[in-house]
Amino acid sequence: MTSKTDTTCKIFSFQDYKSSLDPIFEISAECLQPSPVPIIIDNGSFQTRAGWACKGDELGAPRLLFKSVAARSRGAARSETQIGNDISNLEPVRWLLKSQFDRNVVVNFEIQELMFDYIFSHLGVVTEGSVEHPIVLTEAPCNPLHSRQMMSELLFECYRVPHVSYGIDCLYSLYYNNALSNLTHQNTGIVLSSGYHCSHILPVINGRLDAGNCKRVNVGGSQAASYLQRLLQLKYPGHLAAVTLSRMEELLHEHSYTATDYHQELEKWRSVEFYEQEVHRMQLPFSAKGLGGVVSVEERQERRTQQLRRLQEINARRREEKLQQDQERLDKLLTVQELLEDGYLEQFHKNLVQLNMDSAEELQSYINKLSLVVEQGRQRLLQASEMEQPMDEGDGVTEMDPDFSEENTETEKPVQPVFNMAEYHQLFVGTERLRVSEILFQPSLIGEDQMGMMETLQYVLAGYTPEQQEALARNVFLTGGNLQYPGMKERIERELLAMRPFQSHFQVMMASRPAVDAWYGARDWALEHPPGGEGWISRQDYEEKGGEYLSEHCASNVFIPMKIAKPVPRLAEPLLVPITTMTAASPDSVSASPSTFTLAPTQT
Repeated sequence: MTSKTDTTCKIFSFQDYKSSLDPIFEISAECLQPSPVPIIIDNGSFQTRAGWACKGDELGAPRLLFKSVAARSRGAARSETQIGNDISNLEPVRWLLKSQFDRNVVVNFEIQELMFDYIFSHLGVVTEGSVEHPIVLTEAPCNPLHSRQMMSELLFECYRVPHVSYGIDCLYSLYYNNALSNLTHQNTGIVLSSGYHCSHILPVINGRLDAGNCKRVNVGGSQAASYLQRLLQLKYPGHLAAVTLSRMEELLHEHSYTATDYHQELEKWRSVEFYEQEVHRMQLPFSAKGLGGVVSVEERQERRTQQLRRLQEINARRREEKLQQDQERLDKLLTVQELLEDGYLEQFHKNLVQLNMDSAEELQSYINKLSLVVEQGRQRLLQASEMEQPMDEGDGVTEMDPDFSEENTETEKPVQPVFNMAEYHQLFVGTERLRVSEILFQPSLIGEDQMGMMETLQYVLAGYTPEQQEALARNVFLTGGNLQYPGMKERIERELLAMRPFQSHFQVMMASRPAVDAWYGARDWALEHPPGGEGWISRQDYEEKGGEYLSEHCASNVFIPMKIAKPVPRLAEPLLVPITTMTAASPDSVSASPSTFTLAPTQT
């Protein structure tokens, strides 16, 4: 992310990153001898990272980094599924995207199996029917036993791996940064981690996770991107299609920051000078569709003239139709009156009844009125035709519209409005830069009815003794991709200063690389703890202790086996045995008729 002070440039362009296909690596001899090297998989809800547990710059870094999504059309074959970087642009296929996660817990193991296939094939694992390398895999804090059971079943039964080790990504990050700072792994501290779907507060006592006091806040990078998208779509309704989630994630990573004092920072944005200096103008691609609403004075005058002409033609046509209808009715009435004059009284009275009239006087009165209406209509039509003039001689507005005054035409000057086409295709990202990260501290901004991250931290600390609180506050560790905003460390230090007692000590440390330190920590742990020792689950352990079994270590969850009560053996259910009455009909035949039932024990 760019720092807050590096915003001197006013106009930025969206990068619109396109992912490239991952190469298929050939497995190195170093990864096979003297024994198969463990494969490290940071199974994140936003991005998956995979590589080898080796030292060095090439093999010691993640070989694969791709988004944890899969796209497959309905009815398509399994082999046609696109994984991660196979999808160059996510927006056209976003409605097809699926993930193995529900928040941060793996629930869709069909997609997870596709992810493992993608990882093993691109790392060069070509052994038939099995994967001979141990696996180090990250999981969610306080992961449900069912999720771990299904994951172990997938790895041991489907891929037949020899060993598996589970750990928490943020604790691996703490493990790696403690090694960089030459700190012992048995220290006490508290970890603040924020990922793509949620954030966690994890207390660590003497190097082990205190699972009973862990808390989760359901706010992460996904909610921040959706919130920023809603803000900009409401601000720029003309650019709804251009405000995509991919671009919002780019704004989060490159242009957002965290305010040390949120309300004070908002007051600064009220200043015009501060706004012009700090606003980020995101240039959108030019589109000619936006030009329809911008017209010159001459064009507006021409459109108005055309509208007046069309209205005049419509009114003239209506007057002609009305005059024609009145003339036809008048001719019909005159025809009826001629019947009276010619002496056809019977036909005359029939026509009067059809016209709903009672006498000849009423007919004559109606003929006089209708004749007057027809004459007036002809005069209006004649006057309208005399007023028409060629539209190219002047503007013709005053002749067509009697309410239009000449003063308006004299005062109106053809002044071209000032319009900047570049600004029309720009998104001015102002206070949105700090509002999106504020949802970590105020989830109510997006409608989440829960405590913010610092309030949750205070709640967690309140569950310990003052001595333990002092030890935890002396080592506050920040990690996770959603805590990379500039100013995040300063904001948390300010919140801790207001939270902790007077003259108490605390220290906040940010991970060196919050997004990828978890993978490097898992790599270092695997190098220091060879398979078969503490923290590893063998196939024998899986078969004997079940799929939910976990071998604990310094970066793992706490294994709490679920005690399932054995079913109590049920007593034998009684049977209904009919009692029959025997009636002798003859010595050679016997008839039985059921009458009552009695309970009898079952036979064994």
